[in-house]
This record gives sequence, structure tokens and C-alpha cells, in this order.
Amino acid sequence: MINLKPLVVSALESNQALISLLGGPRIYFMVAPDAEEFPRITYYELNNTDEDYADDDPFSSRVSFQISIWTKDPAQISPIALEVDQTMAESGFYRTFTTDLYEDDTKVFHKPMRYSIIKEVVS
Repeated sequence: MINLKPLVVSALESNQALISLLGGPRIYFMVAPDAEEFPRITYYELNNTDEDYADDDPFSSRVSFQISIWTKDPAQISPIALEVDQTMAESGFYRTFTTDLYEDDTKVFHKPMRYSIIKEVVS
């Protein structure tokens, strides 16, 4: 098992075009501290499993993340999503899922984007 959370958050926070679109470094692990801060991004690890084995020991892990875009303005979603997608691809991740959602109870547009990577485990 490997921890790629620092890689993901660092890559996203290093993308100045993304930070500009968000209006600041609004990238949070799971939950934003201010529920009324828009637009924003949340991320979390979906899965972290052993992938390849040699001599009964894993030598790589498949790690998946969900990165969610949250906004009150639907016009903000696509530009932010394109920056997220480019950043994750440059970090070696491949996209496995994305969709557009609208949260009726909060009146917020939500775009979850899922990514995976297979990474060698360093012992």
C-alpha cells in the first residue's frame, strides 16, 4: 500500500490556472471547511489495492481517487474539469469515470471525476 494523497494535492495546488479558476487554493480532503465556498474541489482515495506480485509479495499498487468539483455556477465546471484532467494525466493517472450531477437539496452543481494509477511499491 502506498500513500499518493500528497502527490495528488501537490499536483492540483501547483496548477496555477486551476487555482485561478477556483479563486484561490480551494482544494480539500473530503470536506471543505466552509460549506458556502464556491467553486471548490474535494478529493479522497477510493481504493488502494495490491496489483502485481513477485515471490508472493506485491510490487505495485492500483490507487484510485475521486476529485469532485462543486459550484453554484454551471459555466465554471468545464474549465475547472479540463484543468483537473490535465493535471491528473500529467501525474500519471488515467480517468475512469466522470459525470455531471446537480444536488437538489443544496442547489449545487457537482462533477465527480475518478482517476486510477498503478504505481510501483518501494520497499
